[in-house]
Amino acid sequence: MSLPTKLDHCVIHVFEWERSNAFYRDVMGAELVTRPVGFAYRFGDKQLNVHGPGVKPAEVARLPVAPGNSDLCFEWHGPIADAVAHLKRHGVAIERGPLERFGAKGRGTSVYFRDPDGSLMEFMSYLEKLS
Repeated sequence: MSLPTKLDHCVIHVFEWERSNAFYRDVMGAELVTRPVGFAYRFGDKQLNVHGPGVKPAEVARLPVAPGNSDLCFEWHGPIADAVAHLKRHGVAIERGPLERFGAKGRGTSVYFRDPDGSLMEFMSYLEKLS
């Protein structure tokens, strides 16, 4: 049975706004959304709410997310080689990949890297499959 739900947002934590804003804007392609304190990073109709300097996390979280403690995958709309070239242009080291992985749309090819706070990031392309 399918319920009328879809992912709206998730939360990451950063140490320093300027550095993280530049990374998520320039490397990840986020729209920066100014909030009363801090920022959110928007990707189309999905959003990363960001805890950082000056932000008080909601009391409902049993264990608030810690900087460097997230693991997020973003679909890359193009060949994975283009994602690799994009990361290299921005001086972002690739930790693993390209590797075949399984995501929301099935098999794809991924590369793994880190944000400035150490959270694991992944670009996944569904255009080609590794042999």
